[in-house]
Amino acid sequence: MLDYEKLGSFYLGRRYDLAARQAGSDLVLYDSKDLVTHAVCVGMTGSGKTGLCIDLLEEAAIDGIPALVIDPKGDLGNLLLTFPDLAPADFRPWVSEDEARQKGLSPDQFAAQQSELWRNGLASWGQDAARIRRLKESADFSIYTPGSEVGLPVSVLKSFAAPAAELRDDREAMRERVSSTATALLGLLGIEGDPLQSREHILLSTLLHHAWQRGEDLDLAALIHQIQQPPVTRVGVLELEAFYPSKERFGLAMSINHLLASPGFEAWMHGEPLDIRSLLYTAQGKPRISIFSISHLSDAERMFFVSLLLSQTVSWMRQQSGSTSLRALVYMDEIFGYFPPVANPPSKQPLLTLLKQARAFGVGVVLATQNPVDLDYKGLANCGTWFIGRLQTERDKARVLEGLEGAVTASGGRFDRQAMEQTLAGLGNRVFLLHNVHEDAPLIFETRWALSYLRGPLARPEIQRAMAPRKAAAQAAAPAPAVPAPARPPAASASRQRTVLPPEIQQFYLTAHGEGAFLYRPMLYGSAQVRYADTKTKVDRCDEVQCLVPLIDEAVAVHWEEAVETSVGPLELAKEPLSDGEYEPVPAAAAKPKSYAAWNKAFVNWIVEQKPIQLLRSPATGAVSKPGESERDFRIRLNELSHEKRDALSAKIQQKYGPRLLALDDRIRRAEGVLEREQLQARSQKMDTAMAFGGAVIDFFLTKKVKRSSTSGFSKLNRSAKEAQDIERAAEALESLQQQRLELQQMAEAELQSAAGLMEARTEILEPVVIRAKKTNVAVRLFTLVWTPYRRDEAGDAQPAWQ
Repeated sequence: MLDYEKLGSFYLGRRYDLAARQAGSDLVLYDSKDLVTHAVCVGMTGSGKTGLCIDLLEEAAIDGIPALVIDPKGDLGNLLLTFPDLAPADFRPWVSEDEARQKGLSPDQFAAQQSELWRNGLASWGQDAARIRRLKESADFSIYTPGSEVGLPVSVLKSFAAPAAELRDDREAMRERVSSTATALLGLLGIEGDPLQSREHILLSTLLHHAWQRGEDLDLAALIHQIQQPPVTRVGVLELEAFYPSKERFGLAMSINHLLASPGFEAWMHGEPLDIRSLLYTAQGKPRISIFSISHLSDAERMFFVSLLLSQTVSWMRQQSGSTSLRALVYMDEIFGYFPPVANPPSKQPLLTLLKQARAFGVGVVLATQNPVDLDYKGLANCGTWFIGRLQTERDKARVLEGLEGAVTASGGRFDRQAMEQTLAGLGNRVFLLHNVHEDAPLIFETRWALSYLRGPLARPEIQRAMAPRKAAAQAAAPAPAVPAPARPPAASASRQRTVLPPEIQQFYLTAHGEGAFLYRPMLYGSAQVRYADTKTKVDRCDEVQCLVPLIDEAVAVHWEEAVETSVGPLELAKEPLSDGEYEPVPAAAAKPKSYAAWNKAFVNWIVEQKPIQLLRSPATGAVSKPGESERDFRIRLNELSHEKRDALSAKIQQKYGPRLLALDDRIRRAEGVLEREQLQARSQKMDTAMAFGGAVIDFFLTKKVKRSSTSGFSKLNRSAKEAQDIERAAEALESLQQQRLELQQMAEAELQSAAGLMEARTEILEPVVIRAKKTNVAVRLFTLVWTPYRRDEAGDAQPAWQ
C-alpha cells in the first residue's frame, strides 16, 4: 500500500515523465489548504478532466470537506456509484447494455468485467475496497434536480426570502443579492434586464430592496401584487407612474403570473429549500456532497437556478467567521456560458464575488471547462491552482497561457511562456500540468484511478434509481402528524362574572387572536431572569424564562409537571380582556394570597430542576457547545475547528522540523558527493596500482630483474588500501546522516499523529454537559394569575386562542 493518507493532503496521482511517457513512483499529494485560493481545470473532451475533478471531490469528502456541485452534463452523479464490495452485482444495474452489446458480451458478463477492471485499476494505484468504504461513510452524497422530482426536488421560494441581518447591513452585499435575484428572474422570463437601463430590472430591484430592508419575505405571488400596487411612490426622482405606468407594469405582472401558473413551474416550488448550511451538512452534522444536476433544464432555467444558488452561497459565506483552512467547496463543471469575458449574465457577479472574497472565509471555488475561449481570464487570475490537460486548438492553448500568465504574475512569480507552451503540447490523456502558486515549480502528473464507478452521464431514470433509497428512507423517517391533545372541556359553572379576588392578587390577560366571545380560564404565569454561570465551560449568560401552569380545583391545585414555557413576556400581558366572554371559577387555593408565595418558590425550583442548559462536549478536542447550539451545528463547528487546528499543528510541526530536515538533506547531499569522489579516486588508484604491478611483471619476465621503479606499485597498493578506508568512513558518515534524517522524520510523523486524532471529533460520541442555575441566580420578575382565552370550535370543544 502506498503512503498517501497524509493529513490534509489530497491524493491526485503520480508524477509523470513526458520524455519517457510513463508515470514514476513519486505521489502527487495536493495540500487541501491550497484550494482556499481556488482552482481551475481545463481540458478537452477525453482529456480525463472529469476523472480528475471527481478524484478531487472524493478526496474532499474523505477529508470531511462538504461541497456544492453544479453538474450541467450529468457526469458528477457518478460520485454515488461507490461499491465497497466491488461485486459484479453492484455494477450490473449501472453498466451500459449498448456498450456490452458492442463488445459482444451479455450485461452480466460486462458487469463482471467492469468489476474486475475496477479492482485491478484501484490496486495499480495502491487503493482498495476499504478506501471506497471510507469514502462512502465520510459524507452524504445526494443528487438534486431543480424543476423536477426525478432526484431530490429543490424549492426556490427561500431565494426570495429576506436575507440575514448581517447581509442587509452590508450595502455592497445587499446590492449584489438584489441585482442578481432580479436579473435571474427576468432571465427566466426571457427579458434581458440591464441593471442600469431596464425598467423591469430597476422596478424589481426596488421592490426586493424595499421588502428585504424591512426583513420582509417575498414570494412570486406577493411580488406580482407589489408590481401592480408598489409600496413606493417614486423611483429615483421620478414619480412611479411617470417612470413605469401601471398599464405597462401589468404586462410584467402577467408574465410572472403566467410563469407561476404554468404546470411545469410547480416543481420549482416544492422540495428542500436553497438553504446552504443544510445543503453542506446533514441534520446530524455529517458533511454533504450536494450535486445539482441541471442537464434537463432549458438554458434560461439553468441560468436562473445557478444564479440563485451562487447568490445564496455568497450570502451564507458572509455570515461565516474567517478561516485559513478549507471549510467548503463550490465546484462547477462546464463553466461555459456562466463566466464569459465580455457579457454579464446573472451568474457572473456572484462567481466573481466568490473568487475575490471566499478565500477569507475558507471557501474554495473549483471551475472546470473544455472551452477555455469563453472564460473571463481576468477573473480566473484569482485562482491559485491550475490543472491543465490536453487542449484541442491553438486558440485554446493561447487563452490558457494568457490566463495562466496572469495568475502567475499576480502571485509575483516568473512565467516562461515558451517552455510552458512546449509542455502543454506534450500532454496526453489523464496527464495534467499542475501549477500551484504555493509550490516552487509546476509539475506533470497522471491522475489516479477514481474510487467511484465512472460509467458516464446519468440519465433521468438512472438518477431516479440512484436516489430512490434516499427518498424511501426520508419518507420512512418523516414524523407522523402530531395529534393535538384533547382540550379540557369548559367547567359547568362557567359564567359571565369573573371570580372576585383579594386586591393583593394581581390579574392579567393573555392577548387573544381574532374576535368574538371567549372562554377565560385561570392559570398561573411566571416570568424570571435566570443567570447560568459555570467556570469549567466558560458559560455566563442570562436567559428569560416564562411559563404557564394550569390551576385545578383539587387538594393540590398546581401540577408543575404540566407547566409549559411560553414566549409571552410580562409587557405583553393585558390589564383588561379583549372582549367579553365567560369565566371559569378560580380554585379556592388560588383565591388566597399566601398560596402565591409558596408557588413562587416552587416556580424557582421548577426552573432549577427543569430548565438547565444542555450542552455537549467533544472528548477529542475538549470543545463545548454553545448555549442554544444544536448538536448538528456543534458537529459542523467541530469539523471546521478540527481542520483549522490540524492545519495549524501541521504548520507548527513543519516549522519545527522543516529547517532541520533541510539542513540534514544538505549534509546528506554533501556526504554523497564526498563518497562519490572517494569512490572515483579509489577506482583511479586501483587502475594505477594495476598498471604499476603489470609493468613490474613484464619487466621481470623480460630482464629477470626487479627495477627500482617497479617498487612504486607497492606504495600505490598502500594508497589503495587507504582509499578503501576513506570510502568506508564516507559511507559510514552518509549512513549516519541518513539514519538521523529517518529518526527526525519519524519524530515529525509521530507528532503529526496527534493532529490526526483531531479529526475523530467528526464522528465521536459527544458527552452531555448539564448546567443548572443556582436558586440565588433566579430573579422572579412576575408571578401572578392570568386569564387565558379559549374559543369553542364547531364540536363545542375549547381550543386555545392565544397560541
